[in-house]
Amino acid sequence: MEIELPESEKKGTLSIEEAIFRRRSCRHFVPDSITLKAVSQLLWAANGFRDREGLFRTAPSAGKTHPIFLYIVTGDNGVKGLDAGVYAYLPASHKLRLITRGDLRQELREASLKQAFIGIAPVSIVITAEYARTTRKYRERGLRYVHFEVGHVSENIYLQVLSLGLETVAVGSFIDYEVSKLLNLPEEHEPLYIMPVGYPER
Repeated sequence: MEIELPESEKKGTLSIEEAIFRRRSCRHFVPDSITLKAVSQLLWAANGFRDREGLFRTAPSAGKTHPIFLYIVTGDNGVKGLDAGVYAYLPASHKLRLITRGDLRQELREASLKQAFIGIAPVSIVITAEYARTTRKYRERGLRYVHFEVGHVSENIYLQVLSLGLETVAVGSFIDYEVSKLLNLPEEHEPLYIMPVGYPER
C-alpha cells in the first residue's frame, strides 16, 4: 500500500542562520502526535527531489549514486492520518510505502540499547545505506562518500525540524541486525542512523 504525502513547502519563515544557531540534539520528547504534513516536509528535506524531472535531490550525493534510503517508524496516534507501522519513503513519487503494520517503537527502543526516548517520540526516521551503489563506482573510497552523505541528510533533518516546532537527535547506538530485522529491511540496506522526532518537553 502506498500513501500520497502532502506537497512539501519550498519557502519557510525561519532563516537558515537562525536554524543553525538553534540546532541542538533533544532526548526528551512528549508523545503528542505530529502531522503528516510535517513528516512529508522532513522526508523531502532529508533526501527528496528538488525538481519535477527527478534530477536533483535535497542532499548531495557522490556521482549521483544516491545510496541513502529512508524509513519511518511511527506509533499509535504518532502521525495524524497515518496508521502505526513501518514505512519506506519513495522520493521519486513523494509517497510512503507500508512495510509492516503496528506500533514497533518499543521494539525499536530495545534494539537501540533501551534508549527510552525512542519509545516515546511519535516517529523515528531511520537512515539506511546501500553501499554498493557508491562502491561500484568509487571502490573502497565510496564507503567514505556514503558516510558523508548520511551526514548531509541528517543535518537537513536537524535544520528542518526547527521550522516545524519539533526536535530530533541523531542516534548511532543500536544493534544493526535487530533494527534490520525489525524494519524488514532489504538485505542490502544497512541502518546507520535513527532520528526520533517529536515535540520537546518544556
